[in-house]
Amino acid sequence: MNTPISKKKDSMVGEAYTQIRRRILDVVWMPGYQAMEQDVALALGMSRTPVREAMIRLQREGLVDVVPRHGMRVLPVSPTDMREIYQVLTALECMAAELLAARKPSSDDLLPLVAATTAMDEALKVDDLDAWAVADERFHALLVDLSGNRQLKDTVLNYWDRAHRARMFTLRLRPKPVNSTKEHLQMVECLRAGDVQGAAQVTRAHRERANRELVAIFERYKLAHM
Repeated sequence: MNTPISKKKDSMVGEAYTQIRRRILDVVWMPGYQAMEQDVALALGMSRTPVREAMIRLQREGLVDVVPRHGMRVLPVSPTDMREIYQVLTALECMAAELLAARKPSSDDLLPLVAATTAMDEALKVDDLDAWAVADERFHALLVDLSGNRQLKDTVLNYWDRAHRARMFTLRLRPKPVNSTKEHLQMVECLRAGDVQGAAQVTRAHRERANRELVAIFERYKLAHM
């Protein structure tokens, strides 16, 4: 039976976990970043106990290495890992596009995708790459959600965060992402037309181009690990 004290402890661990994880995924704490347990606790305004448990949880997820008396170190993601993750995401998003197109969604159904694409375009006009990245991820998340396959969505989420970290790390090293808006609009038109094959082809080409750009950045800047 959970007591009020144990519930409060669980809540604090969850909050510490969320805050640390978000700083890692948004590359506020870069790969290789090291911090003592006490320093992390001070940064979060928490006691050391929930921070320690959160760090252990993040270690199980492969995001940090916890060393006794030395705190934690943010672990890298290798280019090979990223290539494999994008291959999985490409396959799953193609399936999501096929499922959605097969349902022949109405224009109203597709309005959230159009809105996300419009937000991407507006962000690029003012060179706000952070807002562009948020809108771009929203588009892909909506695509998977609208597929209606819960198992597919859950599987995508298992890989999403690691891809997010690499994308944020390389966001300002890539060419201005003007092609993404065009490709998203092509995808929407295929979905509206119920073109199953076309939706999958556009999605695959879009994801594979992004993967090539990401890997090229790793190679150009000699990023053996991210």
